[in-house]
Amino acid sequence: MPKPPGKNNRYRKGSPKSRPGKKRIPRPKDREARPLPNEQEVEGMRLNKYVAHCGICSRRQAAEYVKQGEVSVNGEKITEPGYQVKEGDQVAFRGKPIRPEKKLVYILLNKPKDYITTVKDDRGRRTVLDLLGGRIEERIFPVGRLDRATTGLLLLTNDGELAEKLAHPSNKVNKLYHVVLDTPLSTADLEKIRNGLKLEDGKATVDAVDYVQGKKKNEIGIELHIGRNRIVRRIFEHLGYKVVRLDRVYYAGLTKKDLPRGRWRHLEEKEVIMLKHFT
Repeated sequence: MPKPPGKNNRYRKGSPKSRPGKKRIPRPKDREARPLPNEQEVEGMRLNKYVAHCGICSRRQAAEYVKQGEVSVNGEKITEPGYQVKEGDQVAFRGKPIRPEKKLVYILLNKPKDYITTVKDDRGRRTVLDLLGGRIEERIFPVGRLDRATTGLLLLTNDGELAEKLAHPSNKVNKLYHVVLDTPLSTADLEKIRNGLKLEDGKATVDAVDYVQGKKKNEIGIELHIGRNRIVRRIFEHLGYKVVRLDRVYYAGLTKKDLPRGRWRHLEEKEVIMLKHFT
């Protein structure tokens, strides 16, 4: 795990310490995951929220599916995400009936290379769900994306509300990557990254960046909360470097501790609580 030198080092092992003065989150009395609304509790629910509760995707992605005509209610295509679902409505996604999941599932996966971060691939390539070996009955989906060559932490869940919260830029969920470049990064270029680079889709601001302690200067630790497509690779490519390896070692308070590459585990209750209060 990257460990650049310096005070208040966020790259050291383990999760960052809580901020001073932050109130302790009370432990719920019920240890079971809170169930999603059942059919009798959907009256007045927005259609995109209903779809997200069905374990299809995040609420934001559900809104896009609705706008694209992928969702129907009682046999009619509805393209307004704010459509209010009524009790007894029959909702379908791409022609298949869907219902809210009864159990919330949270999986942390250490993704290996050459797996696609999606539920299904129309080209027959291996997806991250293949790594679960069919052992999860609920329909879950990845939160965010890691490209095919990128390894590291990935969260999978059927909790659309949490997925939306973690993915939304305003919540500034931090991610830490260990980057290996083809050549050493110059100190001048390191400073350019620290100050923020202007890319074709806007300024790329990072929260921290430094050389990995005890390694050669082609190994970099970079922490950021922006989630634009291939942003870490594009930062270094913009300066003329090639990213040889890219590994996400920290995500929203979660680390790879005791989770070998290609393995996965259910989140502990305290980790779920932490994620729900992360922002």
